Amino acid sequence: MNKELEHQFVTELESNQNIVHKVCTLYTSNREAHNDLFQEITIQLWKAYPKFRGESKFSTWMYRVALNTAITLYRKSKRSVQTQDYESVIFKIKADEYDATEEEQLQLMYKAIRQLGDIDKALVFLFLENKSYSEISETLGISEVNARVKMNRVKTKLRTILNP
Repeated sequence: MNKELEHQFVTELESNQNIVHKVCTLYTSNREAHNDLFQEITIQLWKAYPKFRGESKFSTWMYRVALNTAITLYRKSKRSVQTQDYESVIFKIKADEYDATEEEQLQLMYKAIRQLGDIDKALVFLFLENKSYSEISETLGISEVNARVKMNRVKTKLRTILNP
């Protein structure tokens, strides 16, 4: 890859890296796995960048590559032995004046989302990113109607998980 293309890639990646961090948060449950997935997604973006034709926004293309990479790795990891998440075992002390309600609700939501299938996770992620159903359908490669129907079903699943 030439220097100009490399510079374009680095600039685009730096200005849109929150997309990758959000995908990593959605598909991982600890810092080490997050960092590993971030690195893998960055590598896949780098490999695929010469084929990026600019037919869609860079961020839309980035969502697609990041989600596909996470989904592929997530499916592979489901075949391995499940282990206890170290961070969930550590005893945490909170100051009395700290109100963790919002943080706890966010953690519960992420935990519920992690129980969804990989495509449903991607759908929720894009929805929470305020993407239109048109952008969601383009990113996931499904019809807009299908995206709406799936989103309604996922909302029902999440309600069931969060309020058994």
